[in-house]
Amino acid sequence: MKKTVCELFAGVGGFRCGLNNIRNIDDTKKDEKWDTVWFSQWEPADKKTQWAHDCYVNRFGTNLDLKGNDTTNNDINTVDKNDVPDHNLLVGGFPCQDYSVASSLATSKGLEGKKGVLWWDIRDMLEAKKAPFVLLENVDRLLKSPASQRGRDFGIILACFRDLGYSVEWRVINAAEYGYQQRRRRTFIFAYRDDTKYANRINSECNYNKSFGLELHRASAGKIIYENGFFAKSFPINVEDSKKIKITELPDGIGELSEKFSFLFENTGVMKDGVVYTAKTTPSYDGKQITLGDIIEDGDIPEQFFVPEERLYYTSPHVNHSDETLGRLSPEARKTWQYLKGAKKLPRKASNGHEYIFSEGPISMIDEYDKPARTMLTSEGGFSRTTHIVRDKKTQRIRLLTPIEMERIQGFPSDWTKECLVNGEKVEMPLNKRRFMMGNALVVNLISQMEPQLSEIFDAE
Repeated sequence: MKKTVCELFAGVGGFRCGLNNIRNIDDTKKDEKWDTVWFSQWEPADKKTQWAHDCYVNRFGTNLDLKGNDTTNNDINTVDKNDVPDHNLLVGGFPCQDYSVASSLATSKGLEGKKGVLWWDIRDMLEAKKAPFVLLENVDRLLKSPASQRGRDFGIILACFRDLGYSVEWRVINAAEYGYQQRRRRTFIFAYRDDTKYANRINSECNYNKSFGLELHRASAGKIIYENGFFAKSFPINVEDSKKIKITELPDGIGELSEKFSFLFENTGVMKDGVVYTAKTTPSYDGKQITLGDIIEDGDIPEQFFVPEERLYYTSPHVNHSDETLGRLSPEARKTWQYLKGAKKLPRKASNGHEYIFSEGPISMIDEYDKPARTMLTSEGGFSRTTHIVRDKKTQRIRLLTPIEMERIQGFPSDWTKECLVNGEKVEMPLNKRRFMMGNALVVNLISQMEPQLSEIFDAE
């Protein structure tokens, strides 16, 4: 089977970098093992310049649709999916949104999901192009959303795959637990059409037959989850007794599922023929651990990244908590990193007039070099508890991360986001946009680790 790819919500090309093992910028000049035939990236918040799209184009060029038009930077809601070139692997990192629907019909015409919810564009693409294989990424809370009806949204996604004739595996993967440089938990979804050779092979290897009863399938699901499945082979886990696997059956109608379905999905599972098998699993890894210290630059760093001394501490550096129930701190004290990252107690008043004490625990003010980086967010670099601040290797002064360090935390080549191709001209991406791109990205290394298994599956089709 040809290794053709469609990359939705492409960002700056994380899936493409991972599939083609792109380690430095010069690697983009080589022939790619996985041929991306079309991609889509549109950011509604970027009114003037589409920075992510233009970065992607600068590195890879663009792709035309079947009518010869460049629609890669159009709102995906407006793209005619039938005009997208045929592909055998659909990939994408889509937002976690409210996936509720207002109809009981399980067909595309009956689905009335909230406008702009991007899952439906993935579903429409699958219906139009029928990609044999799908690899998606989302935040780990996808399995538990919404809070008012736990598991409903993921249940809707699984039911859509079921109705289109796919089986699904999923796994929540923390990149650091497999030796990589960031503690980032994300849900990965691998789906395959039930008429593929891979589906037949998995069914045969795991002794799965849809005519069996649900309990008989528990052992079959256990083989997929713990041993023979896509994620089990890509990211080994500790084998447990299949009796620990929970089972539920999805309602026939997506509208009914949207209104009533609730289920506690565990971090690993499989869905076949509308039946869900899920278990809590733990990683099996004892290899090298990449740390923040391994990827930090050790040369001269521009002054703009260093934190002014007066913004570091408002009292002794050994203090990591503040109690404002005894009196408010000065505005200057509250603008220090020590205050921001320290434990707090402060009085607050709710909108109904109720007074209460807000409290939060401390986090490390300066990120340690002997551990993987914490999860990087789109707010990286701002005055935020989640922003990394480090001790510069050369000067020992405290500073923010550089763009190159942020790229390395996500597994991208150094300076991947430095330039964009805007209206045919190379333009430097602003620092705040480079930070946003990396906070929004996936850990490229994880896709690279999945690639050999994907390649083996495709070669066997």
